[in-house]
Amino acid sequence: MHDPLIFVLTVLTLLATPGPTNTLLATAGAASGWRMAFRLILAENLAYLLSITSIGWLLSPVLAAVPALDLVLRAAVAVYLGSVAWRLWRAGAAGVARTARLVTPRQVFLTTMANPKAIVFAVAVVPFDRPDLLAYLAAFSGLCALVALAWIGIGRTLGAVAGRTGHARLIPRVGAAGIGTFAVTMVVLPLLR
Repeated sequence: MHDPLIFVLTVLTLLATPGPTNTLLATAGAASGWRMAFRLILAENLAYLLSITSIGWLLSPVLAAVPALDLVLRAAVAVYLGSVAWRLWRAGAAGVARTARLVTPRQVFLTTMANPKAIVFAVAVVPFDRPDLLAYLAAFSGLCALVALAWIGIGRTLGAVAGRTGHARLIPRVGAAGIGTFAVTMVVLPLLR
């Protein structure tokens, strides 16, 4: 994708789409507000950059040569996301304080590394053939930070409403349901093709 405007719009659209990382960011925002925002945003950004560049330069040729590897990777990601969902679901019984401890920079980093959006960015969005690739990656990082702030803010707002209405224990459970749905989708959608 060589047009800078189309690149920005595509990145914003993909990053804003609900997914496992955004679910974790919103859950963290609901559970602990802005307290960990900077560390979570940094973790997401580093993971996306590492994942996108690894896929773009190394994994794409391997996946093209061995298509069955894609299903194996999807299954591994689904198992990981399922375990994240299970931990969040169990945290719902303990309340919001335990959820805040569960959503760590490490968790956001690992979830983002496993996020299927990175494949789309690496294969179809980030122009690896351009001499100004670093400018595109820098723009991606800035956009990623803005969208992450928005998701944390959305979570913070919903968390405040849930707390005022006595439904704070639902926060981790809703996050768990979202991430669990993504886990199932990772495996089921390719089988339906």
